[in-house]
Amino acid sequence: MMRNKQLNLKNPILILFYVFIMMFHQLAVAVSNDSPYSPQDNIAIDCGSSSGINKAHDQRIWEGDIPSKYLQTTNDASFNHGALNLPKGDSDPVPYQTARLSRSEFTYTIPVTPGQKFIRLHFYPDQYGDFDTSKAFFSVKTAHFTLLRNFSAFLTARALDRDGVMKEFLVNVEATNDLNIALTFTPDHSNSDSFAFVNGIEVVSMPSNLYYSEDAVNEGPKFVDRLPNFFPIENDTAMEMVYRINVGGTFIPASEDTGMFRSWDKDNDYLTIRGFSRAPSAYSHSLSYNNKTPAYTAPAKVYLSAASMGNITQTSINGYNLTWEFTVDSEFFFLVRLHFCEIEDAVKTVDGRVFYIFIANETAEYHADVISWSGGMYTPVYKDYVVFMPVTGVEKKSNLSVALQANPEKFRTAYLDAILNGVEIFKLNDSTGNLAGTNPDLLISQPTISPPNEPRKNGRTSIIVIVSAVASSVVLLSAVGFFIFRCGRKVYNYTAVEGTTKWGPFSFTTTKSTKTGGSSLPSDLCRYFSLAEIKAATNNFDDVFIIGRGGFGNVYKGHIDNGTTTVAIKRLKPESSQGAHEFKTEIEMLSKLRHVHLVSLIGYCNDNREMILVYEYMARGTLREHLYNGDNPPLSWKQRLQICIGAARGLHYLHTGAKHTIIHRDVKTTNILLDEKWEAKVSDFGLSRVGPTSMSKAHVSTVVKGSLGYLDPEYYRRQQLTEKSDVYSFGVVLCEVLCARQPLVRSVEKRQMNLAEWARSCYGNGTFDDIVDKHLRGKIAAECLRKYGEIAVSCMVDNGSERPSMNDVVWGLEFAMQLQQSAEDNVSVIGALGEMKGEDDVISLLNGSQFSCSWEDTSKLKSSEQSKTSSSEQSSDTNNSNKGMSGIVFSEINYPKGR
Repeated sequence: MMRNKQLNLKNPILILFYVFIMMFHQLAVAVSNDSPYSPQDNIAIDCGSSSGINKAHDQRIWEGDIPSKYLQTTNDASFNHGALNLPKGDSDPVPYQTARLSRSEFTYTIPVTPGQKFIRLHFYPDQYGDFDTSKAFFSVKTAHFTLLRNFSAFLTARALDRDGVMKEFLVNVEATNDLNIALTFTPDHSNSDSFAFVNGIEVVSMPSNLYYSEDAVNEGPKFVDRLPNFFPIENDTAMEMVYRINVGGTFIPASEDTGMFRSWDKDNDYLTIRGFSRAPSAYSHSLSYNNKTPAYTAPAKVYLSAASMGNITQTSINGYNLTWEFTVDSEFFFLVRLHFCEIEDAVKTVDGRVFYIFIANETAEYHADVISWSGGMYTPVYKDYVVFMPVTGVEKKSNLSVALQANPEKFRTAYLDAILNGVEIFKLNDSTGNLAGTNPDLLISQPTISPPNEPRKNGRTSIIVIVSAVASSVVLLSAVGFFIFRCGRKVYNYTAVEGTTKWGPFSFTTTKSTKTGGSSLPSDLCRYFSLAEIKAATNNFDDVFIIGRGGFGNVYKGHIDNGTTTVAIKRLKPESSQGAHEFKTEIEMLSKLRHVHLVSLIGYCNDNREMILVYEYMARGTLREHLYNGDNPPLSWKQRLQICIGAARGLHYLHTGAKHTIIHRDVKTTNILLDEKWEAKVSDFGLSRVGPTSMSKAHVSTVVKGSLGYLDPEYYRRQQLTEKSDVYSFGVVLCEVLCARQPLVRSVEKRQMNLAEWARSCYGNGTFDDIVDKHLRGKIAAECLRKYGEIAVSCMVDNGSERPSMNDVVWGLEFAMQLQQSAEDNVSVIGALGEMKGEDDVISLLNGSQFSCSWEDTSKLKSSEQSKTSSSEQSSDTNNSNKGMSGIVFSEINYPKGR
């Protein structure tokens, strides 16, 4: 049922005039639409239309789906109908004048190219023949993502006081043999009157990494008020656009976007205090785009209009913010993109306008300076942030606020002001791949941008009252059913083990990833535990079983497999600094690594918003517990040496024994654990990174992460990560083992505060024995101490390329062990090695002498020992390293003993 105006064909002059006008209009549109970006995929389907090609008011082409090359149905129960009441006013009837409806499941399969895509679904909940859209409750899925669940376009549109609803999603399509996006619409089968419908479908390409994080280049958006404070948006993530705002400006229709058909709403409905704000604009100016902010990022109108405070005075600064509030679904993560551009001539330099940014009542920026970020006036820039919106009481919705406040310290800024040009907010899928929220309550009216260019519907009061009562009953029953389902569900899926967590979106699957992504977890190496199993192993997390505490949460001693196996169970808490990304990283890293000097990951639990890791049990705890701040007796020198040798072997395996170099990035004494036999094992791989994967690149550019006191200064300065950063941290560990004190102590004299600097200084002036633990005084052979100090200091030289490899460190420590053993046995292996090096020699070493080059004596023994090595050593007992306590001790790291 389509209502088309009829053209009078009786007058040929009118026909020619009409054709001329249309051609001129097409030319004008073509010129005006010279957009910065041309999408490779630009598909617009006018669902239910048999017209073949339909043009919208903006001249965009919509393709009818009768006959359809995209549509797949399980039977003949799919219908097309015209709407009883078309949108009023100037609103475009395309694609809202017809719909595809079905009481059975149907699928649109749309061929696409690889890459990141927008998916837009258009719904116009009107009366379609015998189909009453107030009874339409349905789900929409693509690959393993649930885009909508039990969705009611009727309730959504009425609650928003809109004619129609547009839902926009972002997905990534991997380059596979089956390059298409399959959108499956499934009616709610609990109600025989229910059906699914859709009026229009768009699939549009976007530039690579416009909203997703670029692989191996950056850490992603800033994670507000969390450490580590970056949250990458990876390709296996789906997003829903919930708000896209042109702050301080007018509505921007899809036809005026940068080629991706995004529409931008005004901020009037979201700005909480409009009276104090002003809206500067500079539409006559041109913008200076750059590689960081290309011209397609947002329309020029977004950056040439803004909201600011108007340079308010010092006396009123503390009580006033520029604040926008957005209603969002609870228990999801949200990507918040803020667009900035300095367009006021008064602000031309760095520190001209410095302000605070608060997102969801948390501080996102203490020193926001647009000129500093962008490089100059009229130069656009954007900043990305991720926040988690928890449940507040019984509310299923939360208010996500964006607030700007001028810097109260006037000396830091020339103008007491703040500015914002645009906002985009995206919901990230949860760990099960779900993006769907709950239907809104019918009587609640809240602002939205979907779709912004459609006028409000005229009243049909009697119909709405009757239909509202029916719909409310359906919603109530659905809510009760959903609550019962959530409370009682237990998932045991042998093809995809997925869980729910408050920390972030991730999904571990044991099958091959779908075309839209999905992390692969090797199920043969990593075991999945249900929460019930974990509770049984720890007596419901009884405090009696706690064996460790930290910022991440508690570590419990537990028993699995009917009490036959003792394990360590690390339970992360919501406020943990180790978030979902680190949880996922540790599982993916450790499940693929097996070595006698790496802590083995047995399995994990991701159930009922819990993130739990299950490790092999290390009976003697952390190395630090045996050095200081504990009740344990002091370790002997040879015990400490042997522990350092084991840890060094583990790090060497990470650097050279795996398929790719793995950089631990958090080497410290609390991440070196000891088993019953004092065997050292490296643990905690949450911050680990895969090193350079090509010969042309010697480092990984990344934001700095690690622990204070152990952090490589070169890595900190250059933000370039190499395996030599682990070497530096291990040098600090060697000093910590020797002197039994923390790497940073503020209660001592200044020169001793930083252990690394103090050790280098003492070694340089010949007083290295001053830092030795009092329990070891007189128990370390002079030759051994000299060699040990040489190893530690060489690990901590400023230039990373001049530090030894972990292979050299292993050999050096084993040589130091032999020197100690030889001194105790009064056996001279090499002869007198002399006293400690003089100051001049040490300064030369610190300034860059290659660590391994000074080891002539070590190399002689290394060569001699290697000639004795046979292939049978590869299968020797895993505790073979303990034999080094007597006799010659050298590493077998070239033959790692895996488990």
